[in-house]
Amino acid sequence: MMYRAVRSILFRLDAEAAHDLTVRQIERLQSVPSLLRAVERSARARAEGPEVALWGLRFRNPVGIAAGFDKNARMVPFLAALGFGFVEVGTVTFAPQAGNPQPRMFRVAEHGAIINRLGFNNEGAVAVAARLESLWNHRGRGESSGEQVPVFANLGKNRDVPLAGAAESYRMAYRMLAPLAHGVVINVSSPNTPGLRELQSPDHLRELLTVLRQERLRLAFRAPGDHPLLVKVAPDLSERELADVATVCLELADGIVATNTTVSRPGMSGAEGREAGGLSGRPLLSLSTEVVRRLRQLAGAGYPLIGVGGIFDAAGARAKLEAGADLVQVYTGFVYRGPRLPLHIAAGLRSNR
Repeated sequence: MMYRAVRSILFRLDAEAAHDLTVRQIERLQSVPSLLRAVERSARARAEGPEVALWGLRFRNPVGIAAGFDKNARMVPFLAALGFGFVEVGTVTFAPQAGNPQPRMFRVAEHGAIINRLGFNNEGAVAVAARLESLWNHRGRGESSGEQVPVFANLGKNRDVPLAGAAESYRMAYRMLAPLAHGVVINVSSPNTPGLRELQSPDHLRELLTVLRQERLRLAFRAPGDHPLLVKVAPDLSERELADVATVCLELADGIVATNTTVSRPGMSGAEGREAGGLSGRPLLSLSTEVVRRLRQLAGAGYPLIGVGGIFDAAGARAKLEAGADLVQVYTGFVYRGPRLPLHIAAGLRSNR
């Protein structure tokens, strides 16, 4: 009930302005240690389970916050305290980037959806790396929340980097951020950076993953499985394209995140979906779940999959898990349903084990 009142105020603002206001307020809240600890204490018991173990990491529950919500790693302690099982920050590019012209983020409230064409607006790898390093320093002194919550960094390429230079652009960002995260997700599927989705083609994807695997070896992580490298894919791939992506990922990546936003407008018509950009939220649920199901068929048992797209409740999360996902993520559902969503989903999954 309380979040409904807050949401009614936020939804009077432009979608991006409301998000920016939310970020600032969360930063203020988490800067007060006693408030952060109170949030964590309230969530701790209800956030536990069903536990998942992957890549040598422990996830207290399978519900994460997807990339895009915390682009610049400003809210990690608070998101961990709310009960998320893991946090993905980004998308981060090597150089800072302003993104596309505003307005560039639009709610479609009657469908529980958001359309965005943000274009990887972020502060760049140097700033985000400094923030993550500060977070780990605070955790080490016991000053921060969420010590047990894995943090993944989502990486993209700058808009002005040509495809021929993409692998090097990702490598430079990886070099800065990988040592400060538990794993890395490479975003080759946003529809809002021209040409980016071409990186899902087998030749480009193979080159990119090979370069990043070599960089991982240079960084001397204990073993490849100790620092997973994942690929985030689009929901708009053909059967053949998805099979090609799966083949390369099975060889060179440690998992797949399925899916990003869609350029299609399932269940929408006319003015509802007129804005250009990627669609997220309820209309994406079936499409993204089917991609998870198909990837599980292609990858077989045991290959890690993260399902994201259209999850608003435990039923949506369960659909992803039953389709073959090991973990799930939310973003648009979190915007519409509020801060108790990770706990509600975790509780629903526990009760249906």
